[in-house]
Amino acid sequence: MIQAPASPPSSRRRHDREIIALAVPAFGALVAEPLFVMVDSAIVGHLGTPQLAGLAVAAALLTTAVSIFVFLAYATTAAVARRIGAGDPAAAIRQGMDGIWLALLLGMAVIAVVLPSAPWLVDVFGASDTAAPYATTYLRISSLGIPAMLVVMAATGVLRGLQDTRTPLYVAIGGFAANGALNAGLVYGAGLGIAGSAWGTVIAQLSMATAYLIVVVRGARKHGASLRPDAAGIRASAQAGVPLLVRTLSLRAVLMIATAVAARLGDTDIAAHQVILSLWSLMAFALDAIAIAGQAIIGRYLGAGDTEGAREACRRMVQWGIASGVVFGVLLILARPLFVPLFTSDQAVQDTLLPALLVVALSQPIAGVVFVLDGVLMGAGDGPYLAWAMLVTLAVFAPVALLVPVIGGGLTTLWWAMTLMMAVRLVTLWLRTRSGRWIVTGATR
Repeated sequence: MIQAPASPPSSRRRHDREIIALAVPAFGALVAEPLFVMVDSAIVGHLGTPQLAGLAVAAALLTTAVSIFVFLAYATTAAVARRIGAGDPAAAIRQGMDGIWLALLLGMAVIAVVLPSAPWLVDVFGASDTAAPYATTYLRISSLGIPAMLVVMAATGVLRGLQDTRTPLYVAIGGFAANGALNAGLVYGAGLGIAGSAWGTVIAQLSMATAYLIVVVRGARKHGASLRPDAAGIRASAQAGVPLLVRTLSLRAVLMIATAVAARLGDTDIAAHQVILSLWSLMAFALDAIAIAGQAIIGRYLGAGDTEGAREACRRMVQWGIASGVVFGVLLILARPLFVPLFTSDQAVQDTLLPALLVVALSQPIAGVVFVLDGVLMGAGDGPYLAWAMLVTLAVFAPVALLVPVIGGGLTTLWWAMTLMMAVRLVTLWLRTRSGRWIVTGATR
């Protein structure tokens, strides 16, 4: 992927230790996040179908509202890691605080939009008359926790930049446990119904944000970093996040187009697509953990001015990405008789799902490299290129995907289009890493 001589075994082992130390806890924290919604669904589901349907609508809206701000974690990780590499922990934490203040401001802005428009948003999303009141209740209450959710994102980025992925794992586990206990107690013990589930999630998110802030404040006091909001710093954090926001929105557009096309293919195809998308997302969490390690490691090396270390780390992580992709692809093929019946007993859905699943398995080595290079370029602060590359990918994917109902081949053809999307991403990211233009050293890019 990059032009550099082969690394000696001792260097590879050092990079392996760094990658494992950062990626494994990061994977645990990533997996813990979707479990919040799963717990809510399991508890609310026993209240009745309208309540569960309302939760589904509200949770989808909340997930969309929060996920578009994932740049708070990514941009903060890269910026903090650079300053750590440059040997300036005080400036690193100061940079992290700018990201946290930006998260608070964005969270308050989202609340101001969601609270008054909740009934309209629920209606636009297609909630039934029976589910809409529950969806509105859950959305309004849960929106109060959005600032905390965004602070958690930004603070997670701070700790990753500080080369600490264990604390986010511990906080995520604690938050998951608190969410489950609070939901059960408020929904059934206090008899609050779906509102209790929403309040439980809000309290759990606030607790997680508080835990993160305690850790960051301690670090700031230790290194003499200011905790006050700095307008210039907040503005710089926002500017660094804009390209990553464009990238994230483009990627979400790809997933939305794919789901819309699958829905046009029929109920059987959309059901099978949902199963595959769930599995694809799970594997993405594992690959994203390596990318997160890449963000932290590459940022640190570039901040320290160690271009050779950055190149070696990039090459080693690409090898990890390929190996992980091959392993996931093989496991997907070998284990499909075991997990497919867990998702559906409908033979028509299974028959539609299996050939498309083979396409996904074959594409996993590509996905492994894509996720790693994405993380490397994020760690280098190369957001503008990532935005441009994802827009190009969207421009290639959209017309091909929309032609799937005309071309024929059903869901399998759609997932070949998804593989094309990943291949385009691979080419654009590979060209950038090969060029070496991402290698910019110093405490700031």
